[in-house]
Amino acid sequence: DERTGRADVVRRCTGGLICPAQAKERLKHFVSRNAFDIEGLGEKQIELFYDEGRIMQPADIFTLQTRDAKLPADQRLANKKGFGAKSTENLFTAIEARRRIALDRFIYALGIRHVGETTARDLARALGTLQAWRAAVQAAARDGKRGEAYQELDNIEGIGETVVDALIAFYSEPHNVAVLDDLEEQVDVERFVRAAATASPVTDKTVVFTGSLEKMTRGEAKALAERLGAKVAGSVSKKTDYVVAGDDAGSKLAKAREAGVTVLTEDEWLKLIGRS
Repeated sequence: DERTGRADVVRRCTGGLICPAQAKERLKHFVSRNAFDIEGLGEKQIELFYDEGRIMQPADIFTLQTRDAKLPADQRLANKKGFGAKSTENLFTAIEARRRIALDRFIYALGIRHVGETTARDLARALGTLQAWRAAVQAAARDGKRGEAYQELDNIEGIGETVVDALIAFYSEPHNVAVLDDLEEQVDVERFVRAAATASPVTDKTVVFTGSLEKMTRGEAKALAERLGAKVAGSVSKKTDYVVAGDDAGSKLAKAREAGVTVLTEDEWLKLIGRS
């Protein structure tokens, strides 16, 4: 999905975060680089720990060390082939280091359909706290499309009916709410704080990034643009001022050209913001 920056899980079922058909893929997404980004806990480890029953849902990651200590010695990770005492200690340390997380990364980590990095950031920016996000989605789910809560979510810049419907579908499943409750007991989700903008040539400009950048990741480029006072959007519209196109730029580039939006290469963008 070019707007959200992530591929939807192909196999779907109503169980959401604990559906057996999706559980492993959801967990892999949860620990991915732009989500919780837990060093030493990658796809291979998720596969293994899920198959062994050690990690079945996100909150299990943060209780892994406590539960491991209660196992018979021969069943502990430190005594498991391929791990050892040092690597196990490093894993537990890495997990502890991720008990604090930014709100936008937390929302993105949940793997909700149509909610990629940009959309998660739009929601975090507008709502500010995990409690406010949960309350807004819960109210929209309760009151339906004609309710005020639904309209307030729909009116957030960068959000629309498709995203609101996906949030409601996620929150309407009791299993997902239970998983969220368990996870909230284990982690500290930080309030979204707007970085103080630095006056620059892109202050108050709307910028869209597309394609692969060479000198920084798209996430780094977006964060830098926001620090310079720009509004980073996930799709091209009549409000877009610049499209920064890297390699293999897709439909956003074509739409920008069609709409007459200024298109910049990565080098041109860096020159514009004084980082060349």
